[in-house]
Amino acid sequence: MKIEIKKIGNSDGLLLPRELMQRLDLKRGQQLHIMELPGGGFQALPYDPDFERTMEIADEIMDKYRDTLAALAK
Repeated sequence: MKIEIKKIGNSDGLLLPRELMQRLDLKRGQQLHIMELPGGGFQALPYDPDFERTMEIADEIMDKYRDTLAALAK
């Protein structure tokens, strides 16, 4: 499905078709967590404060052990 980024007031936003909202069980006003994917894409998941904290901890660990993780990836 193709959607377009549009100007909404002083911001930009995505307008999701009703059909997609229903299929994904999304509600107006619901918050989503956006994650960047390798290769330039992104994934949108329902917002979960516990998941966000887990991802913050994972980012801290990856930053701290960047060299180690790079060596292990070889």
